[in-house]
Amino acid sequence: MSYTVLARKWRPRQFDEMIGQEHVLRALINSLEHDRLHHAYLFTGTRGVGKTTVARVLAKALNCETGITARPCGECRACTEIDQGRFVDLIEVDAASRTKVDDTRELLDNVQYAPTNGRFKVYLIDEVHMLSTHSFNALLKTLEEPPPHVKFLLATTDPQKLPVTVLSRCLQFNLKRLAPEALAGHLERLCQAEEVAAEPRALGLLAAAAKGSVRDSLSLLDQAIAYGGGRVSTDEVAEMLGSIDRDQILRVLEALARGDGRSLLACVAVMDERAPDYDAGLQALAELLQRIAVMQLVDAGLEESPEREALQGLAETLSPEAVQLYYQIALLGRRELELADAQRGAFEMTLLRMLAMQPAGGPGLAADGGVAAQSGGHRAAPSRATAPPEVTTASPTEAVRHSRPAAARGAAAPARAARAPAAPAGVSAGMAEPAADWGRVIAAAGLRGAALQLASHCVLQARDGSRWRLALDAAGAHMNTANIRGKLEQELSAHLGEPVELVIAQAGRPAPTPARQQAEARDARLQAAREALAADPNVRALEETFDATLHLDSVQPLPPIDS
Repeated sequence: MSYTVLARKWRPRQFDEMIGQEHVLRALINSLEHDRLHHAYLFTGTRGVGKTTVARVLAKALNCETGITARPCGECRACTEIDQGRFVDLIEVDAASRTKVDDTRELLDNVQYAPTNGRFKVYLIDEVHMLSTHSFNALLKTLEEPPPHVKFLLATTDPQKLPVTVLSRCLQFNLKRLAPEALAGHLERLCQAEEVAAEPRALGLLAAAAKGSVRDSLSLLDQAIAYGGGRVSTDEVAEMLGSIDRDQILRVLEALARGDGRSLLACVAVMDERAPDYDAGLQALAELLQRIAVMQLVDAGLEESPEREALQGLAETLSPEAVQLYYQIALLGRRELELADAQRGAFEMTLLRMLAMQPAGGPGLAADGGVAAQSGGHRAAPSRATAPPEVTTASPTEAVRHSRPAAARGAAAPARAARAPAAPAGVSAGMAEPAADWGRVIAAAGLRGAALQLASHCVLQARDGSRWRLALDAAGAHMNTANIRGKLEQELSAHLGEPVELVIAQAGRPAPTPARQQAEARDARLQAAREALAADPNVRALEETFDATLHLDSVQPLPPIDS
């Protein structure tokens, strides 16, 4: 007996056999049970989500010999002939191949005649958006006032192309893409029924590759079974799809968090051994970054997956700014892959861009203002004394260009050092070590991630035993969630060896927070760099001799050097 592909063998024949689409099925079942039938139904959605399938089941429900029912018997002549594709009163039309108005008129000539065997004559027009304008005009009158024995079931992947006059005459049902988890569960049930050994992770890869299409997922499963010789394993599916292992993407993120370019390129070399789909790699990278952002800024408890522990570590290591930047670069990198001759090179360039364009101080926040910087995979210890920041300059010839922005990173002149505020009253009492200000308190505690972000936008106002009263700057108000506040309390308590209860109130006016001090110091260095370049005699000579222009907006100072 010839083999029947899974997509045809397991095609649903009842509404309750369909997965997902409950919003569509509920409406159809209720209308059938209460005999509230419309004359025209429009099913929309991407390929493989069940538009034609639900239309055929509806045709059976309308023509089943047991009566109009939401659960056709599947055994009567009408049901079996519809399943076999030979029911004379179900007229299936592929609009993509019958676009001419003459085809439509020929089709409609028989509308007036009563059904031969069934209760209703059902016209199922697939890809209806492919009909020509004249064909739609020919269809309109019949679609609006068809004979009582006629039902129109229309299906399309592109409802935007349908005339509004057609849309207004139909009940519209939009079938959704299925979630990867739902598809993976469906594939697992089919593998059990087919007695095929399948690894859950392999089925997850197939479900993700199907992009919400049930038919695509079954076709991929067929391919995977053939590729694996009757079994479905993770390694073989990954090789077949050219997909990149999520563990490899996590290693890429860890290398970025350490600022380790060598490890970054080594990860890409390992990926390249399987000739992967680099677009899917950037897509997976963006997805993980989105999940990290949710853990940082909303609630770490929302993340439930085997990767949770690794993502939690990255959420604490990377700053929210770095996560947002990497996400944007990953999305732009996907566009640029199409333009590149070498996919691996374009993928590497996207990762190197993330490495090169990290926020000041590395993937975490900058070192000044009580925030630890990262370099070469190690967190720099907080410095107790910071020398007045020096700025460095490139040669004036590099800094000034006649027709493009300057390349200088700074200027040879001392920046104005920002004064540290006086120690808040009562801060040092009962602490394991004295602290000069709130910035040094949080630096000494080794805070990371979202807890560090919240702390850096606060100032300590008072301390009453275990209760600490903090004033929160408006710029950090979005960080004041129960989850992040609890994390900050936990880390401070662990550092001090005693419980800490935080009472955080909104500051009435801009507060001298570590984050604000850091920004002010950065602005001071930038202003000093610009002034030094503008006053440099070599720069002036170039301006006068070559009519060059110094673009001050392109000047960026180097970060301060800890003593």
